[in-house]
Amino acid sequence: MPSGIVTSGLSALDQVLQGLRLGDNVVWQVDRLDDYRHFAEPFARQAIRDGRQTIYFRFAPHAPILPPIDGLETIAVNPHSGFDAFSGILHQIIEAEGREVFYIFDSLSALVVEWATDELLANFFQVTCPFLFELDTVAYFALTRGRHSHGAVARIRDTTQLLLDVYQVKGEMYLQPLKVWDRYSPQMFLPHVMSDPVWTPVFGSGEAAALSASAGRKPLQFREKSIAPWESVYQRLMQYHEEGKDRDEKTPEVAALKQELSRMMIGTHPEFNRLVDTYITLDDLFAIRDRLIGSGRIGGKAAGMLIARRILQAEPGEPDFTEVLEAHDSFYIGSDVFFTFLVNNDLFRLRLQLSRATRISHEEFAEVEKRFLAGQFSPEILEQFRDVLAYFGQAPIIARSSSLLEDSFGNAFAGKYHSEYCANQGTPEERLEAFLRAVKLVYASALNPDALTYRRARGLGESDEQMAILVQRVSGMPCKQYFFPTLAGVAFSRNLYAWTNRIDPTQGMIRLVFGLGTRAVNRVGNDYPRMIAVSHPGLRPETGGRIAKYSQWEVDLIDLERNAFTTRPLSEVLEGRDYPNLDLFVSLMRDGYPADPWTSRLETTTEELVLTFNHLLARTDFVRLIGEMLRRLEKAYGQPLDTEFTAAIDAGGKVRINLLQCRPMRLPGTTGPVAIPENIPRERVLFRSTRTISGGITPPIRYLLYIDSAGYGAIDSPEVKKSLGRVVGRINEHPDVARGRILMMGPGRWGSSNIDLGVNATYADINNTAVLVEMAREEAGQVPEVSYGTHFFLDLVEANIIYLPVYPGDPEAEFNREVFEALPNVLENLLPDMGRFRDFVRVFDLPATTGGLYARVVADPQSQRAVCYLN
Repeated sequence: MPSGIVTSGLSALDQVLQGLRLGDNVVWQVDRLDDYRHFAEPFARQAIRDGRQTIYFRFAPHAPILPPIDGLETIAVNPHSGFDAFSGILHQIIEAEGREVFYIFDSLSALVVEWATDELLANFFQVTCPFLFELDTVAYFALTRGRHSHGAVARIRDTTQLLLDVYQVKGEMYLQPLKVWDRYSPQMFLPHVMSDPVWTPVFGSGEAAALSASAGRKPLQFREKSIAPWESVYQRLMQYHEEGKDRDEKTPEVAALKQELSRMMIGTHPEFNRLVDTYITLDDLFAIRDRLIGSGRIGGKAAGMLIARRILQAEPGEPDFTEVLEAHDSFYIGSDVFFTFLVNNDLFRLRLQLSRATRISHEEFAEVEKRFLAGQFSPEILEQFRDVLAYFGQAPIIARSSSLLEDSFGNAFAGKYHSEYCANQGTPEERLEAFLRAVKLVYASALNPDALTYRRARGLGESDEQMAILVQRVSGMPCKQYFFPTLAGVAFSRNLYAWTNRIDPTQGMIRLVFGLGTRAVNRVGNDYPRMIAVSHPGLRPETGGRIAKYSQWEVDLIDLERNAFTTRPLSEVLEGRDYPNLDLFVSLMRDGYPADPWTSRLETTTEELVLTFNHLLARTDFVRLIGEMLRRLEKAYGQPLDTEFTAAIDAGGKVRINLLQCRPMRLPGTTGPVAIPENIPRERVLFRSTRTISGGITPPIRYLLYIDSAGYGAIDSPEVKKSLGRVVGRINEHPDVARGRILMMGPGRWGSSNIDLGVNATYADINNTAVLVEMAREEAGQVPEVSYGTHFFLDLVEANIIYLPVYPGDPEAEFNREVFEALPNVLENLLPDMGRFRDFVRVFDLPATTGGLYARVVADPQSQRAVCYLN
């Protein structure tokens, strides 16, 4: 081995740790001393073979860690004389033995029995470990898990060079390094199954979550001492639990305490209370408390996820969702931590000021984010964050907003607050820094322009809105240097986009992607998810050669080498065509048409593959399971709902689902039928559409904003294109426009992250519009996306905004360009300082220029027809 590197006696362990170093102190955290012996004996024997002086310090009443070994020197030291004398004797021996001696110590946990305090144990380690390090020794120590205070373990962790967690699950032994000083590999901090000859890291999210849940390890080692009322209730319930008095949760006193604890941790909304009281058990509440960082409530997103999982697992029969759902091992940052962070970092008054402001610009919000990023957490919260990261190792995680109002009945807050991915690679210190940044950005998002606008529009401006955070393991498995789930998407218990009358809207709809689900909920790039009607999964809105055009070509994923969330071309991700079950997800392009593969062996280039998911839908239970999931959840909730999920096909060919989110679904104001007026004079028709989801009849509309598709495509300057969203926002918030109503028409996709595909407007820029129209100009790539299921669409539904795509080239559609070109532009009347945008943004004051006529829109979602006309 290279100079300074020594072997542990176990080659597989050396591979995981990149060998031991002279100066290393190695602390093994075990449940049983036999697990410590498994590592200590090979280490001692190897050291003796290598000619190292090897000493076993014997001081505990437990059975010897090492058997008699030729060349091993055993030195007995009596700890009865106390910390001071014991430490002094050991230090004298160590000093006399000199440099590069190898040591094995009895279990340190035995010293607590002698000295009756963890504090002295930590003191002993803190004075002994650095001394051994200076002498270039290598020393093995053991701690029994769960026997020591977090403070003592934290001091030992901070002092030692290596802290290694060892545990057994179902007869197999696992090793998870928690600290390895001065060395690193991309798999080092993952749990490893110790199967000869190679110890294999556990990569898959579902397997890792199930393993951690079965290991019996305490998820949070450190917990703040609390005298809060909810802690008192918890302790009383735990007492009943330990005495076996909680077996009947309907016992009046137990039921009352359970209800009190659930209200404190989950919330007080009557509908949530009904679901919690029906489905959530005491064990569920105990599990929440064991994974709650700080104190307070867990928020709407976390509560919805937990309740939905319990609903699915509670109902007997086929399918058995206890076998279908992947294990989850999420953590919750309590809502109290948010306010404490604001107060301790002088951000509370800033929050009050911005919450009452009429509008905050995106530039102002960037400064707010900087203020939040400069904030600090208390030492107690930082210790719990370290516990969370030690638990997950190097598995990618995500910090998801879970505010008190979010995902609740009546308020979805879809996409208003942020979720931040953490690739979670690097040293423990680097991973902690990245996690802190993610948490602070989620906190700051409570003050972002879209969130504040949404709250004011919903009458929630003065509501108690605290930000809890749901910390989840990212679903998926590694593929080359990437990490992502095979399948992800959103599923709705009602399908409002029934593109043929053969579809049963009551059975729901799925919006499915390959990779991370961000591409299913956001309007991104020139990409399209697969739209699946649960009642008829084989039917598509597109046919023939258009299928490839309206498919997904890029994949959102975690790049483990770059330690970042990123987007990569599908062809690059699938290079080599060795992704498991690939034939279930792709078709092969032949003469411009997709053809489903006959075999799992794909003899083609990745450029010829197109994501259709055809074999997944035809050959697996995926759609049946999602459909049954939606049915059970809607039945329990008593109303339509939407969900977010990931899914995978396991080694046995079975579908496994991870339910990430569940919330009540708000239906558009009118779902039909609506009578479309006939015999409108042609000169009064502004446009007709043959595709609509949300319907209704608008009141008279005074203003019409129009961004011409061809003119938008001809803009050379990216800065001008980026500015148009802000111009639209200024018009949207103008008092005259808000009073008189406005219809907005623009090219391609409103809200797209790609400015070449449409105007990059946010919710705060369009929330006052009555109708939002997307104009198609396919030759320029400006194609509306029927974005049912995205956060953008949910915004429109909740704001009662009618959404209409218009295809001027469709023979059944109509667009009266002459009227639009003849009307005078009043942009500068409303915004005198925006004159430089007059050629791109046109605003019409209809009654002022048409002799008192207003625009009216009538949209019928059942017939998929809509008309806008002057009246």
